Amino acid sequence: MDDRWTALDDGPFFHGTRAELGPGDLLRAGFRSNYRPEVVMNHIYFTALRDGAGLAAEIAAMDVDGATPHVYEVEPTGPFENDPNVTDKKFPGNPTRSFRSTHPLRVVREVRDWTRLSDADLQMWRQRLGAIRDRQGEIIN
Repeated sequence: MDDRWTALDDGPFFHGTRAELGPGDLLRAGFRSNYRPEVVMNHIYFTALRDGAGLAAEIAAMDVDGATPHVYEVEPTGPFENDPNVTDKKFPGNPTRSFRSTHPLRVVREVRDWTRLSDADLQMWRQRLGAIRDRQGEIIN
C-alpha cells in the first residue's frame, strides 16, 4: 500500500455488512445507506475498530429478514479520508478511527471475534435510527 494512504491510520481496517463475501472480493461505493436508505452513498466506509465494524454490520442486518451481520478485514485500494460524518462533527479528532474512500476496499478475510449487540442494544439502535430517519439527519456524502 502507498505510504500516503496509511498516514491517517495504520489499520488493520474493518468493514461491517450483511453481504456474504470472500477474500479478494471488492466492496464499492454506490449502495444505499444503512442509516438513510433513500441516500445512495458516494463512498465506502470502514474503521480500524473491529467492534465499530460489528456495529455497522448489526445495523446493516437488523431489519432484513434472514440477514446475517458480517465483519471483514479489508484493505483500501486507493486514498481515503477521515469520515466527516463522525470526525470533528460529532467527536473531536477521529476517536472512532472511521474512514471513507471512493475507491474499493479489498476483502482480506472474515473476522469472527467481534462483539455482538444484545437484544436491548439492537432495540436501542432501532429507536436511534428511527429518530434519525424521522428528522432527516444529514449524511455528508
